[in-house]
Amino acid sequence: MTLLNRPRYATRLNAFKTRGGGIAQMLAAAGQVGGLDAADLNYPDHFDGQSPESLSRLLADQGMALNGLAMRYYTDPGFRLGAFTHPEARVRRAAIDQTKQGIDACAAMGGQVMTLWMGQDGFDYAFQVDYARLWDLTLTALAELADHLPAMDIAIEYKPNEPRAFALMPDMASTLLALRDLDRRNLGVTLDFAHVLYAGEMPAQAAEMALRHSRILGVHLNDGYGKRDDGLMAGAVHPVQTVELFVALMRGGYDGVIYFDTFPDHSGLNPVDEARENIRLTERLRAVAARLAQDAALAEAQARQDAAAVSRIVTGTLYG
Repeated sequence: MTLLNRPRYATRLNAFKTRGGGIAQMLAAAGQVGGLDAADLNYPDHFDGQSPESLSRLLADQGMALNGLAMRYYTDPGFRLGAFTHPEARVRRAAIDQTKQGIDACAAMGGQVMTLWMGQDGFDYAFQVDYARLWDLTLTALAELADHLPAMDIAIEYKPNEPRAFALMPDMASTLLALRDLDRRNLGVTLDFAHVLYAGEMPAQAAEMALRHSRILGVHLNDGYGKRDDGLMAGAVHPVQTVELFVALMRGGYDGVIYFDTFPDHSGLNPVDEARENIRLTERLRAVAARLAQDAALAEAQARQDAAAVSRIVTGTLYG
């Protein structure tokens, strides 16, 4: 994206859910934030009792456009042992077919990307699985899904673990290996800031690896302490690393939606206030990143690997 381009913002809709409320209530609450002009819906959860047409109307009523859908296999107990890697072929087929239905629904609503977080595809014990078989099953499923509708982008959102003790694609490197083997133009990565932190990665470096070897199809912005998926407000713990990520995204030409994958409900926060703070601070940090991306003194200090000079320039721009 150009340094002056303002991205669209979306947020986790389930944070706005009230007792007995459905997707219409969640969208209406998100519409109170101001500044949220895109939305990602979960499939099949948010489609309960709704058609693609009715959901499109609900989005339009709030001035939002659909960015894409995210599959939610974990809500079905039948996928507890895996979706694409379940030991039973009929369950694997059900997961693939359900994902195809989600892709079709996304296309019907004008969405651009289907996000796959495969947290249930993994293992918990040594000797529990044949690792090579699970890897092959996953790649076979992803190839079939990518070929189902080549015009639809499909993003892999990696995460080290949860709910399984070990995920098959826990980090950027393993995800890029899978994408290299699959060799489909409509496949790419969704970068989740908190997932990257507790994968032991530096967000900007992970982004540059994705931009070099694949495509970034989504950015989930949040923060945390690097031990789990905390879902804290963007920039609350790692503002410098967040700014560095924005610099990498700007230089790499990312122009997609920024999705606030945060959990105000876990801390008892008002989700409207929390979403507004996410937008406010993100705008501030992006302005800092825009200045640093063009700072010749910073580039020179980086070339010398001079951490003291880099810190002086970055913190001076960030904090004044």
